[in-house]
Amino acid sequence: MSGTSEKPARVTAGVTFGARLAFEQIHHRFASDQVTLQDVSLVAEPGEVLCLLGPSGSGKTTLLRIAAGIESQSAGRVLLNEREIAGPNVFLPPEQRSIGLVFQDFALFPHLTILDNVRFGLTALSREEARNEAMAALSRVGLESYAGAYPHVLSGGEQQRVALARALAPRPAVLLMDEPFSGLDSRLKDTVRAETLAILRQSRATAIVVTHDAEEAMRMGDRIALLRSGWLIQTGTAEELYLQPADLFVAGFFSELNLFGARVAGGAADTPLGRFAAPGLDEGAAVTVAVRLSGLEPCAEEDGVAARILSRRFLGVVELLELGVEGVDEHLRARVRCGLLPPGIRDIFLKVRPRDVLVFERERESA
Repeated sequence: MSGTSEKPARVTAGVTFGARLAFEQIHHRFASDQVTLQDVSLVAEPGEVLCLLGPSGSGKTTLLRIAAGIESQSAGRVLLNEREIAGPNVFLPPEQRSIGLVFQDFALFPHLTILDNVRFGLTALSREEARNEAMAALSRVGLESYAGAYPHVLSGGEQQRVALARALAPRPAVLLMDEPFSGLDSRLKDTVRAETLAILRQSRATAIVVTHDAEEAMRMGDRIALLRSGWLIQTGTAEELYLQPADLFVAGFFSELNLFGARVAGGAADTPLGRFAAPGLDEGAAVTVAVRLSGLEPCAEEDGVAARILSRRFLGVVELLELGVEGVDEHLRARVRCGLLPPGIRDIFLKVRPRDVLVFERERESA
């Protein structure tokens, strides 16, 4: 027998028939008359990972709580596989919705063992059946050896996996996750996020994940729904929202931007960095030209615009440059590949990749 020990394979998650969860014209306001959601219509398709993205106060968590049955909408309906579960005349309590919820702080019971935490919601099963299902759920997340331990002995990433096991143990049709990785450090976050996504794929449950981190949404989501101030601004794949943002707010949420004010003349907008096409915009329209930091790159003198490096910060794969350009009041910023510029250089020339330029009409843009 070999002296090396192999890590036991995780148990494959029990198959769940993911449900279609639909929000129809959801409105929500608190007793103080503060409006939190306005006419939100959105669908999470069976087996899909849908990320709700937006800044604090945009209504993401409120929408999640409405789906779970913790909060009631002011108007509109929630449907699970076309069956109304919350509306003007129907309100199913949380335990009847087949919807699991993973809280931001994991919400583990400190006085219960890991096993008892996971089987806490399996009240419809016998004690032995509940134990078996809970152990299977712990095996799926690789923590069966901690079944008799208590939450305080686990790391943040392990506690997150226990919370995930507890939510998946009843095999819900929809799993809701409220900023599940926000309490983890950046190195651990990548690993736990990848593990969580793999478990979600195995379980085949429909999942809605709330986050304020655009990169996290792009890593996890089959689709992304971006909210602002209670309004649903744009829904689509990561590529769609990044490459075809509906407005300046969306563009700025997915990448850092240099901004220039201009007017359309001859179908284009002139900026200190060059002239850029403004298709579909009226002649004379006031526009904002947005250039992604990654869209600026050093070039030969005859191909570019003169710029002076005011500061440069080493970030590993890239350098962050602060630049002065004639005709621009504020300093520009650029991200360039490390090693592209020699040490000590001050004066360079820049060109702009057209695919990293976005032009928005000033009246329609969002700050």
